[in-house]
Amino acid sequence: MDKVTDAAPKTAGLRGVAAATSSISDVNGEKGELIYQGYNIHDLAQYSTFEEVVFLLWHKRLPTAAELSQLKQSLSELYALPKEVLTLMRQFPRDSEPMDVLRTAVSALEFYDKSARNISRDNALATATKLTAQFPALVATSDRLRRGLEPVQPDPKQNIATNFLYLLKGEKPSEHDATVFDKCLILHADHELNASTFSARVIAGTLATIYAGVTGAIAALSGPLHGGANTAVMKTLLEIGSVDNVENFIKKALAEKRKIMGFGHAVYRTEDPRATHLRQFSKEMGERAGDTKWYEMSQRVEEVMMKEKGLFANVDFFSASAYYSMGIPLDLFTPIFAVSRISGWTGHILEQYADNKLIRPRADYVGERNRTYVPLDKR
Repeated sequence: MDKVTDAAPKTAGLRGVAAATSSISDVNGEKGELIYQGYNIHDLAQYSTFEEVVFLLWHKRLPTAAELSQLKQSLSELYALPKEVLTLMRQFPRDSEPMDVLRTAVSALEFYDKSARNISRDNALATATKLTAQFPALVATSDRLRRGLEPVQPDPKQNIATNFLYLLKGEKPSEHDATVFDKCLILHADHELNASTFSARVIAGTLATIYAGVTGAIAALSGPLHGGANTAVMKTLLEIGSVDNVENFIKKALAEKRKIMGFGHAVYRTEDPRATHLRQFSKEMGERAGDTKWYEMSQRVEEVMMKEKGLFANVDFFSASAYYSMGIPLDLFTPIFAVSRISGWTGHILEQYADNKLIRPRADYVGERNRTYVPLDKR
């Protein structure tokens, strides 16, 4: 019989509790450090590509040139969605939430993968490759369909970042935009045991399929306490309207106990290292568009929040203005996160399969005991 001992850690939301061993990524909240398989996120953001990071998360090492080329080839061959899933997506209500569309479409993909229940290492890697390749098409296609536009066929010659922007807008993006978006995908690829990743590992721990684990991860990400913060950030900036309005708006909002999204973090006690790069991307995108208003507003909000609350900007804050300047719809910000995080989710699922143990924590029972049952006719 399971037994909860007094020595067992008891903490709300499992904060600070190590629920798994993993080599995929690590967060040092005191130092503001994030590493993927031992590599600092600053180095990866500066020198690497998303496809290279995907290989790293799955294989625990950087690829050789030949291995990277093979991965790119494998991904490009799988970009297109099954026609049955595309037919299904055409039937979804146009006002459906993009995250709900993504969750349902991913679940449906399993029907058209006859080897889905084969979770051997080789087959699981093949499934992870397929999902990573098709997420950009799922997100971009759902947006085009709701706008009454026909989906764009993927370009197998392009990497994931370039291909996504092409699928979304129907025209090849500038090299700068594609590079910035590729770096954004790197920054969002993994972040240890966040809610969606933990959900994926719990599901994988039952030896359910990768599709099941990823569907559960998407469901967790759709909740406003996990995903959607950068959308809320941009809505706040739009509400503020100008740099001159920032200080009064933020102070008034704080006085009214309104939460200003994009600040503070459950782990980091200093600047989120991902925000360091996204701040620069926000500035660059504004400058290239000839309008630095959103960057300047973001910078001012950051200053006021530090002065008033001592809070650092997190990954969501500057990604909002960077994506907005790229012309990406607000409600696609969270699905875009999933386009990147599918690499981390599948990496964790692969790791879970490799050394699996059913994840079955206990609850700290606080209810009554020794109650006497009263028959229905006596109540």
